[in-house]
Amino acid sequence: MRHTDLPRVRALPIFANVGDDTFNRVTGTAYLQRFPANTTLLLEGDPVDFLYVLLDGQVELQGTWKDKETTLAILRPVSTFILAAVVLDAEALMSARTLERCEILMISGDAIRANMAEDATLGVAVARELSGCYRGLVRAIKNQKLRGGVERLANYLLTLRARSGGGELVHLPHEKRVLAALLGMTPENLSRAFATLHGYGVEVNGADVRLVKLRDIERLARPDPLIDNYAPRAPPLLAEADAEVWSTAHARAGAA
Repeated sequence: MRHTDLPRVRALPIFANVGDDTFNRVTGTAYLQRFPANTTLLLEGDPVDFLYVLLDGQVELQGTWKDKETTLAILRPVSTFILAAVVLDAEALMSARTLERCEILMISGDAIRANMAEDATLGVAVARELSGCYRGLVRAIKNQKLRGGVERLANYLLTLRARSGGGELVHLPHEKRVLAALLGMTPENLSRAFATLHGYGVEVNGADVRLVKLRDIERLARPDPLIDNYAPRAPPLLAEADAEVWSTAHARAGAA
């Protein structure tokens, strides 16, 4: 890793509070790599040698079973992935590939485990990161289990709206095949869900979606702060844990 990259890596949430000695030990063999689009970073079932931290670009996490494949998540900066497998020294439960040109920090799993045991501050940082990811997973499971496809799509659009500044127009960041998988739907069911939402003032033009009747779609979606997280994903909210803290504080302020 180049010396000029060290300040940016030092500022990452997982390292922000650790001492210099721990930081130097953990990152001493780290790599900051740039990958082109459609690069497979790891395959499910593989041993995990590195913790990956996405600094720029988008990464798709995928799962397979028999002849089926699905998108589990789309990651944007700053995101760690495969952290649970690193902590447990276990095989990857999902595959990862780049969707566009990416810049990714790769940190030795052995170094993470060894220094977690020696430095409580790093251990707390790892626990905080895992907690943010776990809460995000619980939200996703509740969304899938408790809502129908039209409701999931409606809430997805409202989340996009909140995170993009609250305007009438939102832009779909993924192709519809990927969006369908993220929402637990087939592409055909996604098309039908969009058709249903047309009656609630949702107008689609390619990747641009206009929410004309906001109150109607909110009445249908019934967003819930215990499922939906409207935290803006931009500095200073650099990690999933930061977004969870923001969501909790926002919900408490609204209830006060």
